[in-house]
Amino acid sequence: MIVLGYNGFGRSAEIFGRLFRATGIDRHLLYGHDSSAALVIDGELVAAVEEERLNREKKTSSFPVNAMRWCLESAGISFDDVDKFAFAWQFSQDVVNKMITEITEDRAATVEQKFARLERLAETHAAMFSEAATEADFLQHTGHRLDPEKLVRVPHHIAHLMTGYHLSGGGDAAFLVSDGRAEWLSSIMGEVRDGEVKVFDDMTIDSRHSLAMLFSVVTRYLGFVPNNDEYKVMGLAGYGAPPEPNPFLEHVVEMCPDGTYKIPYPANAVPAYYDLFDRVFGGDAECREEFDYRVRVASAAQHMLETVTAGQMRTLETRSDLPRVIFEGGLALNCVNNSKLLERSRFTGMDVSFGASDVGVAIGAALFTGGQAGTPPRTGTSPYLGPSYDGQEIHAALQQYADQVVWRELDPADVPREAAHLMRERCVIGWFQGRMEYGPRALGNRSILANPKFPDIKDIINERIKHREQFRPFAPVVLEHRAPEVFELGKKTSSPYMTFVVPVRPEYQEKIQGACHVDATSRIQTVTEQSNPLLAELLREFTELTGIPCLINTSFNVAGEPIVCSPADALSCFLKTEMDHLFLGNFLVSRI
Repeated sequence: MIVLGYNGFGRSAEIFGRLFRATGIDRHLLYGHDSSAALVIDGELVAAVEEERLNREKKTSSFPVNAMRWCLESAGISFDDVDKFAFAWQFSQDVVNKMITEITEDRAATVEQKFARLERLAETHAAMFSEAATEADFLQHTGHRLDPEKLVRVPHHIAHLMTGYHLSGGGDAAFLVSDGRAEWLSSIMGEVRDGEVKVFDDMTIDSRHSLAMLFSVVTRYLGFVPNNDEYKVMGLAGYGAPPEPNPFLEHVVEMCPDGTYKIPYPANAVPAYYDLFDRVFGGDAECREEFDYRVRVASAAQHMLETVTAGQMRTLETRSDLPRVIFEGGLALNCVNNSKLLERSRFTGMDVSFGASDVGVAIGAALFTGGQAGTPPRTGTSPYLGPSYDGQEIHAALQQYADQVVWRELDPADVPREAAHLMRERCVIGWFQGRMEYGPRALGNRSILANPKFPDIKDIINERIKHREQFRPFAPVVLEHRAPEVFELGKKTSSPYMTFVVPVRPEYQEKIQGACHVDATSRIQTVTEQSNPLLAELLREFTELTGIPCLINTSFNVAGEPIVCSPADALSCFLKTEMDHLFLGNFLVSRI
């Protein structure tokens, strides 16, 4: 059984830009963002890649034709060989009727406004959501005419759930899925027991009251890009304690005793939210540019998000007696919240996958579809699912840049030792190895690495290399067996995907200050010999040389660009920055 999962729409940017003003700062507020493809063969996840890594358009919503073709070519097959195509959206008649009802029952809207919204929905449905539109989109971009019986439309939140469920090994678990919006809901919870999914329907949250979308409005209010820069708000929050009482909890979010919640306006009511936020925080357009004001709002927003999701988690605890919980959806990228949810709950374990946001739904849709067809998923936990390049391909890319770089080829066994020696000093390296990782985090194959002991290393990387805001923290990568020595892991024993933030032990806060946030926490990645042998060897060599048990690990890109995929991408990025050296497979590259 061969299943190709995918997410993305050929016309999403056009339709949402024209009908819903999803342009400029709001360009990512659309369906299909983070488009991708994933290939499952006989239950095994064998390949997956985000379209942005190939078309070089960050967070693209485009139809993932390049991702699809790479997945198929990597397995030596074609579209004709695929048994099922799994699309991570299902706009059924029932769903569309609920979307219509959401508009017609909006008491705050005038009749004229309702008609206008219904007209926009009708055009969007005809262009993107309908069965005919889905099949036409596929044909236009791939040249392959689908057999309608081969196309399986998977509900978006079920695709999210299946990603987390199968990548964590399956088994019984409670779950919470929360994101901006799926087809019309923003959050579901329930449990998977004996392989059967049970959604607690009375606890679903529709998109009108989306917590993630509210956090996106706050992101926009603070001058950042919504549905892209929420992690900046999370980072800013660490610079100050939330105000008491919290204006968001006093005046914006209404929490209900059953764990549900309500917000005052739809997410597109930006002027109304700006007026409300200015009023409750005593701000204005000028204040929003001030660091201290931004910190106060950000810390309040982070506290609000933590409080509301904790209410959901308390309800989930009372409804399910299972010891483990899966948290997926875009909101699960808020790794500060993840750690607090786990530690303050009765759950003994929480899993958040490397594909928790919409990048992962192609994987979940494919695994779900294969399982429904009678092929049980037997996937592993490795995020290294993308393209790799051999020495000949790397050398060909180097030749294209021969007037700008010099290089020497190392014995493969010497690569970790050479890199470790360089990073004894204030040296920042690009690290390009093996198959590209999947998801929004660089997990050690397309990374920028540095020694965290230097007080100014964070500023150097932010300013000279990443070209981003100075307040942004960096994550450490550490051998899993050394992690408890450096970090207070709580209930966690590992964090392989940078989806949890933990306190740095006091005795290490100065030793690794480049990877320690202002609030003395770190978003850690733990590594084992099995998960990434080369990176594990580099960490061993570096620790032996320096006594420092971790490295700064940040994504190999600059602000506004996707993580690099190919050797040419890596060389181009290297030359745009002040990185000191680049390890391109076995080649050590330097500027002329």
